[in-house]
Parts: sequence; C-alpha cells; structure tokens
Amino acid sequence: MEELTVTKHLYPEPYFRIPAKIISVLLHPLFIPTYVFFWLTIRFPMEFQGITPFLMLMRKINVFWMTAFFPAFAVFLMWRLKFINNVMLRTQRERIAPYIITMIFYWWMWYLSRSFTDQPEVLRFFYFGIFLTTIIGLTANNFTKISMHAMGVAGAFMFVVLTCLYYQQFLGADLTAITLLAGIACTARLLLHEHSGGEITLGFITGALCQLVAYKLMM
Repeated sequence: MEELTVTKHLYPEPYFRIPAKIISVLLHPLFIPTYVFFWLTIRFPMEFQGITPFLMLMRKINVFWMTAFFPAFAVFLMWRLKFINNVMLRTQRERIAPYIITMIFYWWMWYLSRSFTDQPEVLRFFYFGIFLTTIIGLTANNFTKISMHAMGVAGAFMFVVLTCLYYQQFLGADLTAITLLAGIACTARLLLHEHSGGEITLGFITGALCQLVAYKLMM
C-alpha cells in the first residue's frame, strides 16, 4: 500500500498528464521562432511593407523549415540510426548533438537576418538571442539537464517585452498572454517530472538573459 501511494505521488493523474503533454508539444522550443515570426506579422505588419502575400507565405514557411523542421528531422534521423534512444531527449547525453545541430541552424538564421531590409530589425537580436541560448544550453547541459522548454518560452517572453520597448508600444494583452503561456509551459514540465524546479528556473533565466544580451549587442 505504501509503495502504491509513493508511486501515485511520483506521477500526476491522467487529467494532468495529458494536457501537460499537449502543452509540451505545442510550446516546444523548436516552434518558438515560428510563433514569434507570426506574432510580428500580426502586430507589426508595417515592418513587412513591400512583401507580396506569396513572398510572405514563403518567409513563414522558411522560418518554420529552418528553425523547426530540419532540427526535428535531424533528431528523428539520429533516433532511427540508434545514436539516441528516445526522440524526447530525456538524458543529457542525448541532448548534445541536437543542441549542436540546432545551434547551426539558429546561427544561419542570425547570419541572414543581418542583411534584412524588408523585415523587422528586431529579428536580428531575436535570432542572435536564440543562438546564444543554444550555446549556453549546451554548456550547462554538461552539468545539469537544463530545461529547453523554459529557455524557449523565456526567450519569447523577453523578446515580446523588448520589442514593445523598441517600438514604444504597450501591448498589454500580448504581454499578459506570453506571461501566462510561459508559466503554463514551465508548469507542464514540472507536472511531467521532466525537470526539477532548479532546472526550470535556470532555463528561464538563461532564455531571458540571452535575449537581453542580444538586444544590447545588436540594437
């Protein structure tokens, strides 16, 4: 009986686990750059003036392609080739190669963003920020299983804050939404027992600080 009680406390009830898993997928860090780009097209359409609807669609697809699809596909291939045991990357060792692969794609996006003339300037610091985040994440991974989800949502949170400051606009609803989403994502990871509170906190601080540093250096 005591063993059953302990097990029950170690794993949340199904009505917590299922939503937590869905949230973890929807707010996966690989999707954050795509969400950010879509947000910019909605809130700051004037920064995309001169881009035809078709070209805009291609830009959106390209962001998803480079920052989400290719890194995810690389992880899938590593799993099929038996280089990693699980696509969920539950161990620090399994995360090393995906960090490096993602870092390369994020660096490429930042490199391209330096010559943007028909897209928001804030993308320069955003891409540089997520590139920095992968570097710090890879380094921290040697010592602890830092939360990728926390780094991702924290980066998005700080980006929205800094973008509002840059354009001198107060988007209260957006700031509230990203704050709630960041909290929900971190809570989901805790409910699934994928990370400790310290790993979540470290990830959140890392993601936010990298965006802040990138803003100071790039803008």
